Amino acid sequence: MNKQLTRVLVPRAWMYFILLVLFCLASVLLGQYWLALGQGIILTVMLVITLLTLRRRRNAIMAFIEEQAASISAATADVRHMPLPMAILRTDTCELVWGNDRFLSLTGGEQQLYDICLTEVFPGFDLDWVLNGETRYSREFLVGGKRYRVYGNLVEAEGEQRQLATIYWVELTGLLNTRDEYYASRPVAAIVLIDNYEELTNNLSDSAVSGIAAEIDKKVTAWTALVPCLLRKLERDRFLMLMEERDLPKLKEDKFSILETIREVRNEVGVPATISLGIGRDGENLKECYDFARMSIDMCLSRGGDQAVIRDRQDFAFIGGRTKEAERRTTIKARVMVGSLTDLIQKSSTVFLMGHRNADLDALGAAAGMMALCRKCGKKARIVIDRDQNMCEKLLALLLKLPEYETAFISPADAEELMDEDSLLVILDTNRPSQVESKELLDIAGWLVVIDHHRREADYIENFTLHLHEPYASSTSELVTELLQYGVEMRDILPLEAEALLSGINLDTKSFAIRTGSSTFEAAAFLRRCGADTAEIKKLFQNDLPHTIARYAVIQAAKLYRDSIAVAAVDNQLDRALASQAADELLNISGIETSFVMYPDAPTGRVIISARSIGQINVQLIVAELGGGGNAAVAGAQVEGSLEDVLWRLVTAIDHYFES
Repeated sequence: MNKQLTRVLVPRAWMYFILLVLFCLASVLLGQYWLALGQGIILTVMLVITLLTLRRRRNAIMAFIEEQAASISAATADVRHMPLPMAILRTDTCELVWGNDRFLSLTGGEQQLYDICLTEVFPGFDLDWVLNGETRYSREFLVGGKRYRVYGNLVEAEGEQRQLATIYWVELTGLLNTRDEYYASRPVAAIVLIDNYEELTNNLSDSAVSGIAAEIDKKVTAWTALVPCLLRKLERDRFLMLMEERDLPKLKEDKFSILETIREVRNEVGVPATISLGIGRDGENLKECYDFARMSIDMCLSRGGDQAVIRDRQDFAFIGGRTKEAERRTTIKARVMVGSLTDLIQKSSTVFLMGHRNADLDALGAAAGMMALCRKCGKKARIVIDRDQNMCEKLLALLLKLPEYETAFISPADAEELMDEDSLLVILDTNRPSQVESKELLDIAGWLVVIDHHRREADYIENFTLHLHEPYASSTSELVTELLQYGVEMRDILPLEAEALLSGINLDTKSFAIRTGSSTFEAAAFLRRCGADTAEIKKLFQNDLPHTIARYAVIQAAKLYRDSIAVAAVDNQLDRALASQAADELLNISGIETSFVMYPDAPTGRVIISARSIGQINVQLIVAELGGGGNAAVAGAQVEGSLEDVLWRLVTAIDHYFES
């Protein structure tokens, strides 16, 4: 220690004294004895002074070192015995460099813990959060029945090329248990609704109705016995259920079995009961949870019922809804709707009719039907459509030849300039703001009406004045036709308008093969009486030879998945109508009940998916996982990403559908 300290205090001092001695010897050799004597005296004095100075400095430094060492020892002793577990780790290997007594006691180890990876003691532990500049680890650790949060920061160590991290373990068992109990005891409200109670009890005797009601009560009561809850029957077809947040996961694990067991209740003619569950959670109070439950039950019914919907402060979650929608419509709603719609049309300054982007025959056919209703009310309507990007060119060209339609079509930009606060905007064949022809028009219109038959998604159009949403209908054209039956005379409908409406129904029902009910054929019969020519409608669906060859090329690229699902992924630009027709054509192949056609769309940079089903698979639930929409038999999506990535996501969504 003394030698090292001397080197620090007098680096190379001996070299100077050697030089002075050499000068003194040189003077003696040259006969300069007096000079040599003087040099010797000076050298001796300098040596004595230097030695005394070095001794004084060495003593002062040693005293300082001893003082600092004593303070460091005291501080180290305080850290080692502090009540907060503390450790120092290497950030690259997560190896333990040092830990105080509390930390060693926490890990149950002794000195041998040093230089081992902390993940061996706490599986899953990492230091990425510290390297990312965070001061608290997102995970909590349970050690010896106590719950800990981990805090930490980076430390720059001198002489170390690696960074070190100092971590602190804070025991918060009481606080965290209280927090968890608070969230677990939050109220959850649920509304249990029998979807088809009227249909079940129609034309039955009082005793038969009482028997069905008793069976329903028994099934619902047995299901709610899974969790501690309060169940109250509000009406003959409606129950209120109150429970705690801790009980909701149990019902999810049970997959809301009441949706299936309630089908065991049947009336005399074999019609099974179906049920809808609207659940509200995460509200600030019980009233808000109940409001969320009512919103959920409305969402259930707008998606066809027979499912569970959970609503919180952020969004909706959907469970079930795999069955095909059954027809549950009456003429009363159409009569009321057409009266209210007529009043709005007459009060508005201008009527604008708008469908979804890349309008098809159903969207344009419904708009043509609304044009007839507007003429009856004495109002001129305008159809907002992109005449360059649509899937109904033939029908559009035919309508443009009519005098009534010479100035009917307008671009979204022009409509935005003409629309004012007294304008009426009618949205057709979609209920999602992201899919309309022009989203900006939704904020400008004074009144907003939505007419659609697709299942409602979480991001549906809000703030509407009137809303005709029937997921049981085959098409929007069918809904508009029902309105026309009570709003106009047959002579008020042009033959081409009747053909446009019938072509929309024909498109969405695949020539009346799927999603048809008695109302569908009644609407078709009405349009036939209005002058619709089925031969002319057939021409709207004809394709030229190159188009047909391209369609069969898509079919040739299809691969079979899960025995009955055809997936065609084409790595080149396609016409959207061609992709839809190819998806329909795949269903004509024996053994195929579901089809998906997908291709990259260069203008948008997205992958377009067309989905079809004639079996039990609900394609809407599959594409909904990719951000798409539609109904059980016909659906589609536009997905960001490469074709390979979207194909993998589609296959994953199909697997999730079968696994859930």
